[in-house]
Amino acid sequence: MSRLVEPLSVGRVIGEVVDSFTPCVKLNITYTYGNKQVSNGHELMPAVLTSKPRVEIGGEDLRAAYTLVMTDPDVPGPSDPYLREHLHWIVTDIPGTTDASFGREIVSYETPKPVIGIHRYVFVLFKQRGRHTVNPPSSRNHFNTRTFAEDNGLGPPVAAVYFNAQRETACRRR
Repeated sequence: MSRLVEPLSVGRVIGEVVDSFTPCVKLNITYTYGNKQVSNGHELMPAVLTSKPRVEIGGEDLRAAYTLVMTDPDVPGPSDPYLREHLHWIVTDIPGTTDASFGREIVSYETPKPVIGIHRYVFVLFKQRGRHTVNPPSSRNHFNTRTFAEDNGLGPPVAAVYFNAQRETACRRR
């Protein structure tokens, strides 16, 4: 599983968003517009990101519950992310072996709209200690994935993946 963590380290997701962890649950994320699967470090165009993606979670137990967090650690721009992190989405109580549509959305999906530079958008999956144990944060701004996990007793991540996106200019849309 170290090859799953390496791109997260190279992309500074490990370090800036989460601490080092051992991935142990399969996480597949696909944006239905254009059928684009999220892969570490790959770029997706903002036009593809307008509606929430399909999120499939592995695991071995339907009784296990997971929380998915989507965040942008590069706000307002990657060279000076003084507003780090901006929260885009939280779904809790997702049963193992299913997808996020079976979970409880506690923070609605917000379309990524990068303005300055190339932004990383990070999906982090946590295993919950029980259902209905995760509370929404007070704000999307200045969100901190580590603090959120600690405040809700989530422990280390069980999976993570990220993609890059930047503002689309008229030239890039062609």
